[in-house]
Amino acid sequence: MYQHRFVITTFASLALVSFTGCATKKYVNRTVAPIDQRVGAAERKAGEQGTQIEALENESSKTRERVGDLDNNLKQTNERVGQVDQKAGQAQQTATAAQQSASQAMSAANDAQNQAKAVGKYVDNITTYKMNKEGAVLFRSGSATLGDDGKKMLDDLASQVANQQRYVIEIQGFADATGNKYNNVLLSQRRADAVVRYLTVEHKIPLRFVHVLGVGAESPVADNKTRQGRSQNRRVEVRVFAPEAGSTAMNANPPAASSGVQQ
Repeated sequence: MYQHRFVITTFASLALVSFTGCATKKYVNRTVAPIDQRVGAAERKAGEQGTQIEALENESSKTRERVGDLDNNLKQTNERVGQVDQKAGQAQQTATAAQQSASQAMSAANDAQNQAKAVGKYVDNITTYKMNKEGAVLFRSGSATLGDDGKKMLDDLASQVANQQRYVIEIQGFADATGNKYNNVLLSQRRADAVVRYLTVEHKIPLRFVHVLGVGAESPVADNKTRQGRSQNRRVEVRVFAPEAGSTAMNANPPAASSGVQQ
């Protein structure tokens, strides 16, 4: 009897536990399932956000690369701009120097024209003077240096006027037609000055008796198209004028001469 009651009691206890376990599992399922769903949704959302963040990081990396490329391009552009500015500065300096040279050449040309007018006017006023000596000194291309032949001709001329009290020496420098017109004027003046300097320094001819002019490539004596012709045009013409015998100019001092000698 006692054993029967124990079995019944045990069975009842197991039934109660079984019933209680089923109830607890259902409760847990009802409670945990929504949480699992929310956790799963959160994890999926976190995964999507992680994917978006990764995409943003990739885009950011690409953007940094593009920014780096732009920085390199900007640096190269700045370097090229600097080179252009430097070349522009050099071109400006060259243009300024060319303008100064042109201004100087123009001034020399104007001075030459004024001297030509003065010489012409003076020669017109000394009709009692007669040319009694003339010669030409030739120069190398682009040079204003006297050669031995030129010095010999000037030595002969100086010896003939050494004993004269009244005379005028007319000196005109010329160039061939090669090169710039204004540069030729300057070169012809330098050649004329070289002759004046030789006569006044080496032979003590008073500078007041000398009239000098750089003409340039004007009045050629030969064809500038040939080598020989150009060599004849690179010259300085020297003429000596003295009073005619019996004229009043024999006892008159010539007017002050204008000299283009550059010191």
